[in-house]
Amino acid sequence: VNGIEIYSMKIDSKVTSRFAHNVITSRAVNRGNVHKEVFFDVELPKTAFITNFSMTIDGVTYPGTIKEKEAAKQQYEKAVSKGHTAGLVKASGRKTEKFTVSVNIAAASKVTFELTYEELLKRQFGKYEMFIKVKPKQLVKDFEIEVNIFEPQGITELEAEATFITNDLQNVIRKTFSDKKGHISFKPTLDQQRTCGNCSQSVLDGDFTIKYDVKRTTPDNLQIVNGYFVHFFAPTNLPKLPKNIIFVIDISGSMSGREIEQTREALLKILDDIREDDFFNFILFGSEVHTWKETLIKATPENLDEARKFVRGIDTEGMTNLHGGIMRGIDMLNVAHEGNAVPKRSASIIIMLTDGQPNVGVSNTHDIQTHVKKAIEGRYPLYNLGFGYGVDYSFLEKMALENKGLARRIYPDSDAALQLQGFYDEVSNPILVDVELNYPENEISDLTKNSFKHFYDGSEIVVAGRFIDNNQNSLTVDVIGEGANDALSYTTQQDAKQTAKAFQEQQYIFGDYIERLWAYLTIEQLLEKRIAATGEEKENLTAEALDLSLKYKFVTPLTSMVVTKPEDYDNQDGIADKPIEGCPSPLQSKPLEKTFLPKSRVCFLPIHAPPVSYILAAPPTWYTSVDGDPHFIISVPQKKDAICFNINENPGAVLNLINDPVTGITVNGELIGDKRANNDAKSQNTYFGKLGIANKHLDLKLTVTPEKITVQNGNEKTVFTWLDSVTLQQEGLTLIINRKKNLMLKMGSGASFVIVLHQVWKKHPLHQDFLGLYTLESDKLSDQTHGLLGQFFHPIDFTILEVHRGSDPKKPDATMIVKNKELTVTRGWQKDFRRDPEHGVDIPCWFVHNNGAGLIDGIHTDYIVSSLF
Repeated sequence: VNGIEIYSMKIDSKVTSRFAHNVITSRAVNRGNVHKEVFFDVELPKTAFITNFSMTIDGVTYPGTIKEKEAAKQQYEKAVSKGHTAGLVKASGRKTEKFTVSVNIAAASKVTFELTYEELLKRQFGKYEMFIKVKPKQLVKDFEIEVNIFEPQGITELEAEATFITNDLQNVIRKTFSDKKGHISFKPTLDQQRTCGNCSQSVLDGDFTIKYDVKRTTPDNLQIVNGYFVHFFAPTNLPKLPKNIIFVIDISGSMSGREIEQTREALLKILDDIREDDFFNFILFGSEVHTWKETLIKATPENLDEARKFVRGIDTEGMTNLHGGIMRGIDMLNVAHEGNAVPKRSASIIIMLTDGQPNVGVSNTHDIQTHVKKAIEGRYPLYNLGFGYGVDYSFLEKMALENKGLARRIYPDSDAALQLQGFYDEVSNPILVDVELNYPENEISDLTKNSFKHFYDGSEIVVAGRFIDNNQNSLTVDVIGEGANDALSYTTQQDAKQTAKAFQEQQYIFGDYIERLWAYLTIEQLLEKRIAATGEEKENLTAEALDLSLKYKFVTPLTSMVVTKPEDYDNQDGIADKPIEGCPSPLQSKPLEKTFLPKSRVCFLPIHAPPVSYILAAPPTWYTSVDGDPHFIISVPQKKDAICFNINENPGAVLNLINDPVTGITVNGELIGDKRANNDAKSQNTYFGKLGIANKHLDLKLTVTPEKITVQNGNEKTVFTWLDSVTLQQEGLTLIINRKKNLMLKMGSGASFVIVLHQVWKKHPLHQDFLGLYTLESDKLSDQTHGLLGQFFHPIDFTILEVHRGSDPKKPDATMIVKNKELTVTRGWQKDFRRDPEHGVDIPCWFVHNNGAGLIDGIHTDYIVSSLF
């Protein structure tokens, strides 16, 4: 693609006792005859930690170094102050995070990228799942996925599937397993990668998923290696506990439409799965709180039928009394337990779904957390589901973690009902409550979490720890819990020799895997505890997690990896961070209008935004722009002068500013007027209130308004506001937002644009906020570029004759000869707002009257188009 050939891509995974060590190696060569930018662009599971990255260019290796986030930030800012704008890399989809690095390499040069990441595979619905995102974006001569699994307990089943698999490719997935080893390979030839016989498009685009499970002759498995142990606990064939489940559902106005429909659909499916010995109820909160029944109800067929009628009638109303809804649910469960209205041996659960933030009753989130924690008192877990992006996710997460549950984002998409149902399925089969795994205190230090409120069928409890005496090689563990019929008590023993024996036939094991598994699990749990912690406790948890992240070289939310690059060809160092789910909502309050909610949300730390003056290190003196009351400025460098004109058109009109059929770039702008018409003026002021910039070759669209910036990449949407400071780099797109000032955008190898935000006083009786557009490097667009602005990217010449006094003594008139026409023009000034959005800089120019008549090709109405894209 574009002269860059990726000739090899290998994804190599080694899994030992659920701990996966993955290495992605990509090799590319610049087949062009000038230096070019090469991208390494991969998506990783959110649950993974990056542990290593390097680039090797013509035999020289540039490693990534993992540092404390603050130290990395300082190094990064040093690079920025020297004028190297270090771009950075991060974005996330539902299950993935994107890691992107690019580097400029000379003609005929080769580069090898190598990225290593690790994760502990979680067991769900009776299987471990490993997920690999495959998207090479071009045909790759040597493409291979190889997975080796070693499980000392023995493997019982192994499956591999991919969303892009065609019948032809089905046989290319090779899998074998016997006893403790499993092997999967996928190595399609060039022809097998093609979308059709002689197409150059790759069919490899989607998810490659591996699922497996292990033999369970005993309820658990204990392994001891090099002074560390890991204990896997997953009993099978135990009877399911009856459950008492309360659904607390947000029915406020913003849930209307698709969201409430999907909620009803999911609840109806869930009612089909509820068992007869379960108890349940529904609590709805808008401005008021409504309950289906006053107490928990047994799931008899008659009651389930009645519940279905109730669910079909759920509709939206009012605001968001979240506190009232959740407290009613907790009180109801507490009363049921105190009055023995539910079975003694049962598991109680609260599931709350909301799409916004509390704004009726108690709306202070800190107070709500305090009340909820005090009312639940650790008796049962609270699961918080946040629907969409209007929620305060960090509040939902804190409150759930404080109450032995977890938070989950429900993505506002066509499958939202399936997401809701899928979450219920995870917690619908409790088989033990109050599980504790006890290890001899005088033998073990640094133990990970060892008590669990519920154990759900098909999942697994994992505990790891370190021996105080590094040479100790045996361990006895007691496990207790409460089951459906009686208490469970279980003791297990293991010694290092047995583990060693189990590992004898394993050639590719990495020796410190249990130690790294312990570190991974410890960091993950420290970060989770830190979410709900405050003050000194939070500081201690942070210090401990940071210490381990640096020691074991994991990129976590506390560390960053600085990627250095060769200094030639304007390469810029980058910094890789771990995105976090609970970032500040792009919408500070609960949205009532949902059409603009993003499909995927990316958090950017506000450190990656060099001011625009760095990007335009030496700003071109001449450029074309449109700003203010569509004031078009056309630079004419050879004359060291400029021509300007206005377009007077009605608010709502969309004008085509730039259209380049070769690079696929178009820019359109929609006009807005003043808040009310000025009756004294001959023509009304209009400004640009919305700009749409698209690159159809890359399927990229950017919509900019004075409120927000929306990036649409294919079906994926990301929304930023002007309050964000962002540097976003992905294939074909660089976007830098300077909070409340301007943004710089580059698409593909085409021109760059700067969009300036003009904010007026909010209570101004007349004017409203608007945008200005400045084009830089317009020579990177093709000769076929047209549009109100685009037509002037080609050289233009003019001659001025007969300068004479005009109607305004300060502004002389003259005759201009341009395009073989004689026009009457007036000397004046237009403002350049790039540097100073408030006052602007005066640019002298010759003003062409009547909507640029005689200067522009055709007449101005030829440029009116029906929509932004």
